[in-house]
Amino acid sequence: MKLIATGANSTCATGQNVIELANDADPLSLDLAGVGRIDLSFPKFSDGRAFSQAFLLRRRLGFKGEIRATGDVLVDQLAQMERSGFDVAVLRADQPLDVAERVLAAYPGYGVGKYQGDAVDVLPHFVTQAATHASA
Repeated sequence: MKLIATGANSTCATGQNVIELANDADPLSLDLAGVGRIDLSFPKFSDGRAFSQAFLLRRRLGFKGEIRATGDVLVDQLAQMERSGFDVAVLRADQPLDVAERVLAAYPGYGVGKYQGDAVDVLPHFVTQAATHASA
């Protein structure tokens, strides 16, 4: 997952069609043709609707572009964001980038070599590895 400090966030993406989706909007109603990035907002850290939106975008709609978390994004939410389908998180101003990197590194089972499935990779790593070895 890519991490961005608040001051480094750019709301306009050059060469991409970007949708900023309100956290009460239904992602299933979107036309995703040509969309390169979807920004999902966390208006406050306790509002988790963007997690559901990201999951729906990845699993039900098969969205392959970038899903970016914006708003009240805390470091302790990053592992769940990654598992829900987010690619990028724009950290709240008081959230240090170095701490965010350490938090993500503390959950290696969710990154490369996953032990559990998630919104992007449904099957855990050991299942896909077993299937690869069985077919060889």
